[in-house]
Amino acid sequence: MATEYADLPQQRRIVTEIPGPVSRALHERRVAAVARGVGSVLPVYVARAGGGIVEDVDGNRFIDFGSGIAVTNVGNANPRVVARASEQLANFTHTCFMVNPYEGYVEVCEALNRLTPGDHEKRSILLNSGAEAVENAVKIARSATGRQAVVVFDHAYHGRTNLTMALTAKNMPYKQGFGPFAGEVYRMPMAYPFRWPTGPDNCGPEAAAQAVELITTQIGPENVAAVLIEPIQGEGGFIEPGRGFLPALAEFCREHGIVFVADEVQTGFARTGDLFACEHEGVVPDLITTAKGIAGGLPLAAVTGRAEIMDAVHGGGLGGTYGGNPTACAAALAALETIESEKLVERARAIGDALLPRLRALAERYDVIGDVRGRGAMVAVELVAGAGDRTPNPEALASVVRHCHDNGLVLLTAGTYGNVIRLLPPLVIGDDLLDEGMSLLEEAFARL
Repeated sequence: MATEYADLPQQRRIVTEIPGPVSRALHERRVAAVARGVGSVLPVYVARAGGGIVEDVDGNRFIDFGSGIAVTNVGNANPRVVARASEQLANFTHTCFMVNPYEGYVEVCEALNRLTPGDHEKRSILLNSGAEAVENAVKIARSATGRQAVVVFDHAYHGRTNLTMALTAKNMPYKQGFGPFAGEVYRMPMAYPFRWPTGPDNCGPEAAAQAVELITTQIGPENVAAVLIEPIQGEGGFIEPGRGFLPALAEFCREHGIVFVADEVQTGFARTGDLFACEHEGVVPDLITTAKGIAGGLPLAAVTGRAEIMDAVHGGGLGGTYGGNPTACAAALAALETIESEKLVERARAIGDALLPRLRALAERYDVIGDVRGRGAMVAVELVAGAGDRTPNPEALASVVRHCHDNGLVLLTAGTYGNVIRLLPPLVIGDDLLDEGMSLLEEAFARL
């Protein structure tokens, strides 16, 4: 990848304190102009980015283990994405697909219909954000089934709109003070192997049995429009459900005419070492929501699913002014081409193979690491009070992350309890940067 980003050296460099003087000056302007409810993980202001590097306005270069929250899977300012989006910008910027349609929208839908799991006939719609995709999936499921109830899970994150806040489990900061929320949303236990009372081996079957019993006794399957789940939970802490949990839920949905919806907003487009995370256990969802990594950094999202479900909505019932913006569609086609041509599914697996053994070795050395988990280039460590004590330890997390940020590594956090470090490097990151980033993380744990 270094040759494609020759104008941005793929090397970490820290030349000022963090944040530097130009970033601090910009932050003063931000405080006066931007609502304080919008937070930032690392308050350094970006000048350019590419490959595995983010460079700030002070000339500091950071190794990127965040990818803009799993968005720049194909690399920031990916050359294919830039070229194709620039060409589209020169032709036209907007017509609204509902007014004057265009080929790019159709091409992206054709690609999604072909690439998403299952060989059944499919349809897609394009939108702007992951939350908008999830909200539309619920609308479609309700329209197709004539039912209202939606089942979601502990630790879930599905967005910040009113409906998706109701679907999201974590109160602070996503829901606090923003109610009342949409109704007919029911929450089930999540198959969380690290915290399952009888251990990880029992987690999948037992959690599935609990969910089925609760749906049956407290809601009634005949009232459920959709069961909605992230195949690996994102903001909830990169929780990979116990084996067998997803297939059991999908089978229950098939038996009762419930729409099974996989929220692949964060897991999609090669991130987990499969093109989509639900493929790992052979699960074929009725509907799948995507966003983030779909368009190489431009805002685009989609709902893809069974033709008979997608087509159940009346004409004019779906859409939006900016949904499927032509420039974002061009970027998506370039991103999908990059994933295929550069074998980024295989690359994600290689990244996981590089990260996971080192993280597990860290866990052997430091009792503060309670769990290491994830697949492909979606990996996390959960921090706890100590050996045999699974009390969440957000204080240790803050210390580790601060050291990494100060020394040039972009790290993100997650988890219902604020105690999970998540690693989401771009799939095009070089092995040298991957190794150096891990060395910084190891150094941070050594200094705890």
